[in-house]
Amino acid sequence: MLVSDYNYDLPEERIAKFPPKERGTTRLLVLNRETGEVQDSYYRDLADFLNPGDVLILNDTRVMQSRLFCELPDGRKRELVVLEKHGDEPQRVMYRGKLHDGDELTLDNSSFEEHNRRRGDYGATEPRNDGREGAFRERIFIKRILGNGIAEVESDTPLAELAEKYGTVPLPPYLHRDATEADKKRYQTVWAKNMGSAAAPTASLNMTDELLERLRKKGVVIKYLTLHVGLGTFLPIRSDKVEEHKMHSEWFHIPEDTLEEIERVKGDGWRTWEGSHGAPEGRSRGKEMSDRTRPRVVALGTTVARTLEYYGKTGKTEGEDDIFIYPGFEFKVVDALLTNFHAPKSTVLMLTAAFAGWEHLKPAYEHAVKSDYNFLSYGDSMFIY
Repeated sequence: MLVSDYNYDLPEERIAKFPPKERGTTRLLVLNRETGEVQDSYYRDLADFLNPGDVLILNDTRVMQSRLFCELPDGRKRELVVLEKHGDEPQRVMYRGKLHDGDELTLDNSSFEEHNRRRGDYGATEPRNDGREGAFRERIFIKRILGNGIAEVESDTPLAELAEKYGTVPLPPYLHRDATEADKKRYQTVWAKNMGSAAAPTASLNMTDELLERLRKKGVVIKYLTLHVGLGTFLPIRSDKVEEHKMHSEWFHIPEDTLEEIERVKGDGWRTWEGSHGAPEGRSRGKEMSDRTRPRVVALGTTVARTLEYYGKTGKTEGEDDIFIYPGFEFKVVDALLTNFHAPKSTVLMLTAAFAGWEHLKPAYEHAVKSDYNFLSYGDSMFIY
């Protein structure tokens, strides 16, 4: 299977560069994954497509202020994004610009003053107040370059602490801008709780407290899990052969009350750990669950979908999730998916194609492009059932 087969034409003007002025005012493309039928709607009307008894599962991870601006001894500037740390493993960062084993980076006031000057080029209208008064100077050592823009590092102060004190919002690089004060709030879900992500679970950025309350009043059950977004979600596929790509692990936890709701929806005997065949498989189950009178497990975002399907495959409720979902995968847990529009040839696009069927998803994307939907992290959304 070739990654290049999962491609589409995404014009630059269709990429949302900023969040909408008001959270939740975006559009919603609804796709029936059995028939390929599409319907144009609005995110605020999501309740029209969910039923009493459905369980909507959200990712409650909180994004770290993980983007750090540093400099080398000769004054050259470098940017780091702090990655999630699993147990006793070494600290790791993604970096922009050339670095080598043994390099020493400095994080201090001068780095942030330079960053704030550059930030003015993007039209900032208010002075930035980072709460960083007083002198500070921190050192970060490049222990080993791992490839693909990833480095193993050491620091006098733990990177997570540095990010919390001195970091900025880790906006996706394709936005080609620095974060503004507005991004601090808008590149975070309204329910963000457990600190640990290096990027946002972006499908959730359009959800509001008001819409969640409307869903609850309709009888939709809202539950949570945690997956700390990291390399597994946003590292690009380097090979054109899908099977050669290895997903990096990301830490997850599924609480007991969420598991209880999954059991309620699925009923007895649905578990199929590691290839046993006691329940309907793959997209065939989606046809059965298309009966609107039956409750469904609805995943808000690909991070939730991957976590639930890892649980469906292994029975594990906490640990390291490295599942790579691409077309041909048999979904055991997720019955409907609320997600955003993904970049061509990305792992998240392939997961969505596995769920919807590429024969339905590609025409839906082409419809969205022609209909002026906004794409990627700050863009519009899809509901696939």
